[in-house]
Amino acid sequence: MDSRKSKLTFVTFLTVLRLPLVAAFLIGAVIYSRRPSTWLFYLSFACLIASAVTDLFDGLLARKWNVVTKFGGFADPLMDKFFYLVTWPLLIYIAATNGHYRHSIVLLAVTVMFLSRDQWVSFLRSIGSMYQVSGQANWSGKLRTAMNFPLICCIYHLEEAPFQFLPPLGVYIFEAAAIIVNLMTLYIYTRNYWPYLKKSIQSGE
Repeated sequence: MDSRKSKLTFVTFLTVLRLPLVAAFLIGAVIYSRRPSTWLFYLSFACLIASAVTDLFDGLLARKWNVVTKFGGFADPLMDKFFYLVTWPLLIYIAATNGHYRHSIVLLAVTVMFLSRDQWVSFLRSIGSMYQVSGQANWSGKLRTAMNFPLICCIYHLEEAPFQFLPPLGVYIFEAAAIIVNLMTLYIYTRNYWPYLKKSIQSGE
């Protein structure tokens, strides 16, 4: 029992750790954009990668150790939202500061699209909860997250790394693929929750 509790505590810690790590990245990245230094870039970038990696390991360990909880099912997407809320606007700021205005406009459109999708899915989950529908992410949501976290790391590296090795065209293709997957998840979640959305609309009749 104590072993399971320890494992659950560790998994929960990994989930919640995403927030202070991405906050540390935000602070470091903003300072770096004004006063560049190599060590600060790599420190900030390490915080960003560590924050992204926690999303991979908390889910894997929760399933491996059989400590999946309802709290984790809701806390994990909440931490994802904080991650996106910090990183996407910051990437817009950085691209614009670097004079990459076309890329910043693309990132602005991506940010609105991604954050709007998250709000819509949260709304659908709240509707589903009235009918005892699980709020855990389906395969498309997991695929979206698996793409978006490394994509954000790649974009930041492309925009700010002192030494570049990522091909810009490759990152832009990655962005386009992420947009397609984002739209796909929007359709799949809407389709899955549509019966409950209809019920909620008709329940007042």
